[in-house]
Amino acid sequence: MATNETPNGITPPLWLLAEITYQCPLHCPYCSNPVNMEETHNELSTEHWERVLKQARDMGAVQLGFSGGEPLLRPDLEHLVSYARELGFYTNLITSGIGMTEKRIARLKEAGLDHIQLSFQAANAEVNDLIGNKRHSFEQKLKIAKLVKQYAYPMVLNFCITAQNIHEIEEVMALSEQLNADFVELATVQYYGWAYENREHLLPTSAQLQDAEAKVNRYRAHQAGEGPTFIFVTPDYYETRPKACMNGWGTTFLTITPDGSALPCHSAKILPLTFPNIKNRSLQDIWYNDFSFNHFRGDSWMPLPCKTCDEKEKDFGGCRCQAYLLTGDMYKTDPVCSKSPDHHVMKSITDKAGDKPTKALQYRKVERAIPVKLIPDTTKA
Repeated sequence: MATNETPNGITPPLWLLAEITYQCPLHCPYCSNPVNMEETHNELSTEHWERVLKQARDMGAVQLGFSGGEPLLRPDLEHLVSYARELGFYTNLITSGIGMTEKRIARLKEAGLDHIQLSFQAANAEVNDLIGNKRHSFEQKLKIAKLVKQYAYPMVLNFCITAQNIHEIEEVMALSEQLNADFVELATVQYYGWAYENREHLLPTSAQLQDAEAKVNRYRAHQAGEGPTFIFVTPDYYETRPKACMNGWGTTFLTITPDGSALPCHSAKILPLTFPNIKNRSLQDIWYNDFSFNHFRGDSWMPLPCKTCDEKEKDFGGCRCQAYLLTGDMYKTDPVCSKSPDHHVMKSITDKAGDKPTKALQYRKVERAIPVKLIPDTTKA
């Protein structure tokens, strides 16, 4: 099938997220990876990933994110980057930086990696290492940030903002400036995966969010057009309109998990749907024909008030995963929306922000993965 053909009016995926492993040296309690990580024990081989990349590119995908877990833990990462570059992808590495060395970044540069997004947990070593539950990780991240600049990559930083670090928002921006960052996402955590389990510990209060956003705006005002571009993202729970999740179900984004499951978004496996696997079917067949990918396309599935709402073409009914997590029904209007009959659920949650948690904080954990078939590593000569 030619790339420009769109069966049944379905456009091809443009953005592929390759979650190549769920293994990670950090244990962040807000991780968006699924709490039940059975995929850890059945990771795709190098050959599987080559097939995924080739098929996605043939369909028209142009942006490729290597993610996880920590993608640096895959020894075939450089090979996959090189292969993706040959196919014509723009490649992005989404990383904690833990495991990066100068030799490794030099190999990734030679392989053709276009972009690196480096995450921090806080602006100082004590809080950063506590959140990630790994000693000396802050020190390592500072070294990697310097390497990112040394190897002429744009400095793109991501700080996951929660109640654990929101009080340090000014220090976060100051550190970003010291590191000569170009773009900085101040991403207040969205509540999926481990973050959902730890919501009582992580959700900032409305007052904390307003104070943080005011500080960001004051910082911007004093920049005079210089320094990093700061992007402040508020959590859904404090909004009155839902986001157009993944730009609409099965319209733009395609996620492949470590075990080969194909998903319309990285959290979709929590839904009571059966998702296909690339080991058994082609990406083209999955994208255009699979029941799960077609299930929430368009508006025929929508209940009231979405079905008659004049904003349904903007937000597509909101997030299916969030609707399911908060109401137990994946078909309902996202409770973020003030028009939703379940919007009161959000208020009941946000009203309790800042209260003493009723259960202990759970740090992300993953059992050791079963080895997978990789290509021979010829880069160590």
